[in-house]
Amino acid sequence: MTTLDSVVLEVADKAAAERFLSAALGLAEQVRVRESGAEASGFRGFTLSLTVGQPSTVTSLFESAVGAGATVIKPVTKSFWGYGGTLQAPDGTIWKIATSEKKDTGPATRAIDSVVLLLGCTDVAVSKKFYVEHGLTVAKSFGRKYVEFDSTGPVKLALYGRKALAKDAGVPADGSGSHRIALSADGGNFTDPDGFRWEPVSSSIDGDLASR
Repeated sequence: MTTLDSVVLEVADKAAAERFLSAALGLAEQVRVRESGAEASGFRGFTLSLTVGQPSTVTSLFESAVGAGATVIKPVTKSFWGYGGTLQAPDGTIWKIATSEKKDTGPATRAIDSVVLLLGCTDVAVSKKFYVEHGLTVAKSFGRKYVEFDSTGPVKLALYGRKALAKDAGVPADGSGSHRIALSADGGNFTDPDGFRWEPVSSSIDGDLASR
């Protein structure tokens, strides 16, 4: 089974992006960066979500991200589904930080329960079929709207309609150019129907080292 080892963000300033991930979000292994000058405009077709255990953790991570230069897209708020907000990192990546809990149940922490990569798809059913054929196992599926895959790795993968994902993030769905992201896995090189690139873990690491 293909396991998503990490997400590789392609950024203009590698050192700055690494500082943001570490200082603001406490991420070191699940999300890595490498320098790239690829052109991109508007919505890049994906979001990264941090799922945490309680509202105080959402607030702590959100505030540190803003303090490190992130721009607020959707302020942290309580909703029917829980508590969370959305922001854009200095490198352009859209992050959602949320919990299904509405009240704190223990001391404040900065613990992250899971990192979820949501890919915006032109046709969720087509992309679902593609990924199943490449060895992923479906954990949840809601028609042609949303698909979540089983994960034994540090990053979970889910599919969402592109327009719906942009709406959830709070940004226009229009965008062009590179996604400026690569998915590092234990499989081979391939590209999905929406242009998201997968590459072997060794290639991602080699490319990262070469950029230093």
